[in-house]
Amino acid sequence: MKKEKKGMPQIEADDFVRRFSLRAGNLMWLLGAGASASAGIPTAGDMIWEFKQQLYISQRRISYQSVADLSNQRIRAQLQNYIDSSGRLPALGAPDEYAALFEAVYPAESDRRAYLDGKMAGAKVSYGHLALATLMQAQHTRVVWTTNFDPLIADACAKVYGGTGPLTTVALDAPDLAAQCIGEGRWPIEVKLHGDFRSRRLKNTGEELRHQDAHLRQVFVDSCRRFGLVVAGYSGRDDSIMDALEEVLQNKGAYPSGLFWLHRGEDPPLPRVEELLARASQVGVEAALVKIQNFDEAMRDLLRLIKNTDTSVLDSFATDRRRWTEAPQPAGRRGWPVLRLNALPVIQIPTTCRRVVCQIGGLVETREAVEKAGVDILVARTRSGVLAFGSDSDVRAAFSGHNISEFDLHAIADKRLRYDSGERGLLRSALICAIGRCRRVDVIRRRSSDLLAPSDPRESVWKPLTRIVGAIHGTVRGVPDLKWREGVGTRLDWAGNRLWLLVEPRTVFDGITEENRAAATDFARERTVKRYNKQLNDLIDFWADLLAGDGGDMRALDVGGGIDAVFRLSSITGFSWRAGA
Repeated sequence: MKKEKKGMPQIEADDFVRRFSLRAGNLMWLLGAGASASAGIPTAGDMIWEFKQQLYISQRRISYQSVADLSNQRIRAQLQNYIDSSGRLPALGAPDEYAALFEAVYPAESDRRAYLDGKMAGAKVSYGHLALATLMQAQHTRVVWTTNFDPLIADACAKVYGGTGPLTTVALDAPDLAAQCIGEGRWPIEVKLHGDFRSRRLKNTGEELRHQDAHLRQVFVDSCRRFGLVVAGYSGRDDSIMDALEEVLQNKGAYPSGLFWLHRGEDPPLPRVEELLARASQVGVEAALVKIQNFDEAMRDLLRLIKNTDTSVLDSFATDRRRWTEAPQPAGRRGWPVLRLNALPVIQIPTTCRRVVCQIGGLVETREAVEKAGVDILVARTRSGVLAFGSDSDVRAAFSGHNISEFDLHAIADKRLRYDSGERGLLRSALICAIGRCRRVDVIRRRSSDLLAPSDPRESVWKPLTRIVGAIHGTVRGVPDLKWREGVGTRLDWAGNRLWLLVEPRTVFDGITEENRAAATDFARERTVKRYNKQLNDLIDFWADLLAGDGGDMRALDVGGGIDAVFRLSSITGFSWRAGA
């Protein structure tokens, strides 16, 4: 069933799946950075804040640690105020913000290439990439256009096909090849609209984007008059691509099999995307916005209705996620598990939070309202409204200026904790906040995980850790501004019908920059390379005992007159045991 919002057509995800199953071979794909997020590559939004951080540190000559936590709204406001005061860079959320910041931080193309090369290191293909390669193999996907620099599509095809021979990858160096392959039907084809990260012709700054290769762009426009298009993981920030998508609509026969824009998150798409879809619909194109959870889940849904596909590689990829049954806790000398896991059961979580329905935008605007009010509350933005932990007076203070129409309770259901939902994000923030309050650790927030390190490594509570690994803090030799502490990385995940806190012992750095990142990497490797099973087991024991404490309550905010988030952790980690043992 179609829904209209501001002239922009929308359809439900299941509706899109059914349409795709009937016309897959006549639909091309356009992939942006969001399609590679689950593979470990940061999105443009992540890099935007890192660029602002680097400009602030280098130009103001301050320590990295003072602005290390990019998830902290106060720090973001501090960085944004500095960027705005310069008068030279685009406003927050402007379509050219990423390109302008990238160019300001790294004016030389060689430096941009080195930066991107570092971001690609260690990335692994996700389920979504393998699913797309599976569709290519079955002739259900012929052409993939991408603004990304990564090699993940080629890597996925190598796994599915057993080699990269069947795939033709075209970068900016050979635009004629794209036209030739499409004209001759030499499928499958991948076309990198902004260049390959190893290519000499990277395109990621404003000036370069404005001068997108004319020939390659024309091939793209012509192809969109022959095929329909599915857009995934792309925000619509740069003018060159959006200009091309709009140019297609100037002639009859545009997007003959439809134009479908897959959109993740609660925030609306950029205005130019809304305008494109509305205009396409007005001229008779079957165009729609499709709300999805993420690229991987969307591809999983598509494959369910696509017949005649060999999913053996996908099945093998999914073995890591296969179902398992609970095992009894091991006991006695013969009770040791086959494999110990670095996951702590979260045995108590909040079941309700505050829900506020008001006239406010997405998560960015919600956090800005909290920042402006100067209150200590935790928030998430969902379709149901603003979800929050904190005192009721503080919650009202933050949103009273946005016409509150409902102020009630919201039940946190398990079904919404199984994926990366607003509710799970809120619990993650609250749990880490509680740990920071109760366990003498500093918290450094990251996009998908959080780092914990001793607030004062000289306290007696850290002596057992010293006995395991030796020194637990210091300065990297030869790099006086680079400090380090023994710490742990954490991530909240769902398995076996419950939440788990995953812990990974690691070295946490203060003052890390692009210039000393290599030194930090070498130092961390030297510290961990000889940590074998016994020492790693002792480390997991230490962190499990420290984080769980006496098994009592950990409160995120310790407030009254509202709703606090209360957690309990178990120090008994998860484990795998041989069936029937």
